[in-house]
Amino acid sequence: MIRRLALITGASAGIGEAFARQYAKRGWDVAITARRMDRLEALARDLEERHGVTTICIAQDLAQQTAADAILADLQAAGRHVDALVNNAGYGLPGTFFTTRWEDQARVNQVLWTAPLELMHKVLPGMATRNFGRIINVSSVLGYTAGASGQTLYGPIKAALIRASEAVHAEAREAGHNINVTALCPGLTDTEFHDVAGTRERAANAPDWMWMQPDAVVEAGIEAVERGQPVIVPGSVNKGITTLAKLLPDPLARAAMQAQSRRWKSEF
Repeated sequence: MIRRLALITGASAGIGEAFARQYAKRGWDVAITARRMDRLEALARDLEERHGVTTICIAQDLAQQTAADAILADLQAAGRHVDALVNNAGYGLPGTFFTTRWEDQARVNQVLWTAPLELMHKVLPGMATRNFGRIINVSSVLGYTAGASGQTLYGPIKAALIRASEAVHAEAREAGHNINVTALCPGLTDTEFHDVAGTRERAANAPDWMWMQPDAVVEAGIEAVERGQPVIVPGSVNKGITTLAKLLPDPLARAAMQAQSRRWKSEF
């Protein structure tokens, strides 16, 4: 019997790697994709040895417009389809809209917004035909907060990803398909994100109680999508942040975020 397959983007480290490990532990085969094939292959060997699952490694850069089609073509060539999709790949771009190149901003938009939507749109028909599908879109607590300097597109894209997840989840339910879509909204998580974004030194100033480990974030996401919960904010601190963001009047929310942005910039 062929096991179900989870496709996980940005799987070479951090939250993506944790998703691969947890799905493999649950007995799923995994297709892992990222730019770094060496890391993918090392992870694949470990998962296969530990859990006896099949692992498919696909080296692709989601900043390329052809990446989504290439990933799905590789899976089709292997005779596999996607039962669960985890749109996790992403990064923070240092600097402001004034000081960065449009080419770099366009890459952020492609990786964080266009590629996840494209992958979701292209795997949904097969999920509907098989009457089973699970999709987790990794968003952020910044999807709930006011915009501020240093996170020009990151927060707004994450907000849109929450709403898109809710909408597709509602459409699948309305059509009677056994497809659940969940937006996972973590806050500060101990991954390589801050090293890539150049914010590790500032992030180190955050108190320990604000941080979550990737495994806890991922477990919350998988449990939520299995329950059919369209949005999950893991951790009591993050729940407090998002609740406060919803309650604050817009002028106060903007002032609070601007004060924090001067200290943290794009931390989530």
